[in-house]
Amino acid sequence: MAQILVTEKIGAEGLDALTQAFTVDVRLDLTQEQLKEILPSYDALVVRSQTKVTADVLAHGTKLRVVGRAGTGVDNIDVDAATRAGILVVNAPASNSIAVAELAIGLLLGMARQIPQARASMQAGRWERGRFMGWEVRGKNLGLLGFGRIGSEVARRARALEMNVLAYDPFISQERAQQLGVQAVTLDTLLRESDVISIHTPLIDATRNLLNAERLAQLKPGAYLINCARGGIIDEAALVEALEHKQVAGAALDVWAQEPPKNNPLVAHPNVIALPHLGASTEEAQALTAADVAEGVVDALQNRTPRYAVNAPFVAPEAWQIVAPYVQLGRILARLAAQVVQSPASAYEIVYSGELATTTTEPIRLATLAGLLEGASESRVTPVNAALLARDRGLALSERKLPEAERYAALLELRVTTSDGALHTFGGTAVQDEPHVVQVDGYWLDVVPSQAMVFTFHQDRPGLIGHVGTILGAADINISSMHVGRMAPRGHAMMVLTVDEPVPGDVIAKIEAEAGIAKAFSVQL
Repeated sequence: MAQILVTEKIGAEGLDALTQAFTVDVRLDLTQEQLKEILPSYDALVVRSQTKVTADVLAHGTKLRVVGRAGTGVDNIDVDAATRAGILVVNAPASNSIAVAELAIGLLLGMARQIPQARASMQAGRWERGRFMGWEVRGKNLGLLGFGRIGSEVARRARALEMNVLAYDPFISQERAQQLGVQAVTLDTLLRESDVISIHTPLIDATRNLLNAERLAQLKPGAYLINCARGGIIDEAALVEALEHKQVAGAALDVWAQEPPKNNPLVAHPNVIALPHLGASTEEAQALTAADVAEGVVDALQNRTPRYAVNAPFVAPEAWQIVAPYVQLGRILARLAAQVVQSPASAYEIVYSGELATTTTEPIRLATLAGLLEGASESRVTPVNAALLARDRGLALSERKLPEAERYAALLELRVTTSDGALHTFGGTAVQDEPHVVQVDGYWLDVVPSQAMVFTFHQDRPGLIGHVGTILGAADINISSMHVGRMAPRGHAMMVLTVDEPVPGDVIAKIEAEAGIAKAFSVQL
């Protein structure tokens, strides 16, 4: 059974889901060295924001198949290194959207009415009504730096407060902005016209220190800043200067370049609301985060593509219902081709017919690539790193879509052209979500693949199948099913036997020595 390591506290809902399916060890407060020492025993690692999953750490995860981040950002995980190692990274991007959006609005109102400062004054025994003159958010311009899930939720709430909402995002859709009553603008316009800017963008190379001294100087004098996204997006030293020179009237910061912050003047600044990264700290968000990341980890360990895979293609739920069984089938067809086609291949093509021609097929392509590369690469091969490994080896896989699938609602075909010009075709479909191989090199049959199979290409004649069965029986190999396809009676034919264990080479040699059998293969999936 797969083993999962959890290194930080996650909600009981997530732990329960993990322990119902696999063995789970919760080990908190591990040092990096301790983590590297024990990681080789685990198939999955679940973290929050404190555990640093570096390339060095991942290199020790020799069994790792998936890393789960209980939260939105994955800046504490080296996603590129995970991808190269074939390790899936999953997160829970939708789970804390409401919690973070509500916190941003709370901080907006807190700055507008100086609520934390007024409370501190009261606690000090003072009554200073005249000191804490506030301002109304109604009619003010709120600039959203980032317009993804959280930014959109902030926009909805800000519109309810009668604010004018501007948004800058390189991938913003005008249609989406209009639906929410938001004006899509350039970054320069956002900085120049916003009374308050709320940051909701990830921390990547392009956004690190995005609000530096130069950009802070572009702000409307007396503007306010809110950051509930990631520390490092604002240049904190530049923000101190902007506050001192009244270019920025106030800031509300839930995240920091270093967490916890050390000797950071912003923490004690009188015009800053400083919080200890509370964005997702609601009971509802924690429960949903834990459940979402657990679902992703379980899906990955059970060979399904998770909803929120960071380094794998996203597939909408309605499309996934069609695609899912063909992901497994793509790998099966590729493994068949790799073991049955004997001549060097010069070209590979996937053909998607029927229903498959109308939906996303990227997960199928990646699974097929992984199947082709298994056994041909020193690296561990999974759909996560298959495209990278294929590119390194110069392996190209073309694709074609056809609206009709003839006999089936959907048909997946892998076509292999060899260096001698021969074309080999392997086809399959899904029956009640179960993969079936239905075509091999022009022979039509219907096989539910097993882990071990025997393929023969032979002349159709009486008694031959019985002879093969006798050879396998003498070797104490049990046959679980038999499938035959032929071009014509007593013509060219093929047979597929599913067996309980792999067939040794010497037994295959005996089968191949039978009169009328041109070729026999032991296939292992």
